[in-house]
Amino acid sequence: MIGRGTRLCPGLIDGKDKTRFYIFDFCGNFEFFRMNKGKPTANMIALQGAIFRLKAQIVFRLQDLAFQAPDLIAFRKSLVDDMVEKVRELNRDNFAVKQHLKYVELYSNPDNYNALTYEDTLLMGQELAPLIEPEKDDAKALRFDALLYGIELAYLAGEKYSRARHDLLKKAQAVASVANIPEIMMQAELLNRLLHTDYLDNAGIHEFEYIRENLRDLIKYIPNNKVIYETNFDDEVLSTEWHMSEPESDYLKDYRARAEYYIRQHQDEGVIAKLKGNIPLTEEDVAALKKILWSEVGTKEDYEAQYQAKPLGEFVREIVGLDMNAAKAAFAEYLNDTNLDSRQIYFVNQIVEYIVHNGMMKDLSVLQEPPFTDQGSIVEVFTDLTVWMGIRKIIEQVNANAVAA
Repeated sequence: MIGRGTRLCPGLIDGKDKTRFYIFDFCGNFEFFRMNKGKPTANMIALQGAIFRLKAQIVFRLQDLAFQAPDLIAFRKSLVDDMVEKVRELNRDNFAVKQHLKYVELYSNPDNYNALTYEDTLLMGQELAPLIEPEKDDAKALRFDALLYGIELAYLAGEKYSRARHDLLKKAQAVASVANIPEIMMQAELLNRLLHTDYLDNAGIHEFEYIRENLRDLIKYIPNNKVIYETNFDDEVLSTEWHMSEPESDYLKDYRARAEYYIRQHQDEGVIAKLKGNIPLTEEDVAALKKILWSEVGTKEDYEAQYQAKPLGEFVREIVGLDMNAAKAAFAEYLNDTNLDSRQIYFVNQIVEYIVHNGMMKDLSVLQEPPFTDQGSIVEVFTDLTVWMGIRKIIEQVNANAVAA
């Protein structure tokens, strides 16, 4: 609407040009967006892209020694085949696809799925998932697929999925409420097991897939119980304020949003790139970081009001994480040590994944929870505690490289 307002409209009123226009800002948009780009939001991808990303993470998890059973090997292969097909379907002449052609070519080859890294899953999620073509399938069935794939991933990662479980049971109950439909009646036994037994408590990947395959096409029968309310309220203007617009300002009122947006946009530049790459900061780097966060983005008072005394480098790391190659380089001594057994290497890899995702590992108590304890506690995995102490020293060094007070 601002664009329409700025049209000159020569001779609009009694032969005179338009000289001004009014905007009635009842919702406070000027105050929030400051007339520019608006609040940065997370990158949204289509449902099919979200499913593709979930499959990438499941395929990565299924590489583990603990899941090398014939049925799980076959399940992983089916997921890989489906992902490869989806990537090969992309139109390489499409402008958007051309920008990611390197990754389209890479993940069109099933051989490149044989030994995926965590970085591969990130690349597939960032570079390919937004490009995946929509399927000619019922949207409710696809959402159910996403729900079950999410449960499967949580199961493989040893994480709780109580909210997703509740959602699954709610959908099963809704389907069971219209069991007079022949297709639903054919799945009566499965629905009864879900709703009236401990079937879910003892379920694994095979059972979750069985649920997904047999119920996905029944979700469309869930009754739509939307309630329509009609209202007739008279609007009451509580106050009116006049402000001059600030078309040159790109600041959001909220410091947190501005700071996080700036850091993500410049994560491959200067001092922010150093933090992401696990490179120790110099005094000049610290000064540059203070200038960014305490001068360009906002003030020191703004920062402290949001984050109190949190070190600046720690704040940046929490947003950008740690580069995968930098994390692997930090722990290379142990990842490449042929004297370590498979359990110890698994443990170190979980630490690398955690730090890549979170930027640091300040609270070592997380090491007492899955997935770190999947193959035993620290004292069980590292019978020679000098090895563990060396790993801990690297964790502390990675943390220290992010500290810039």
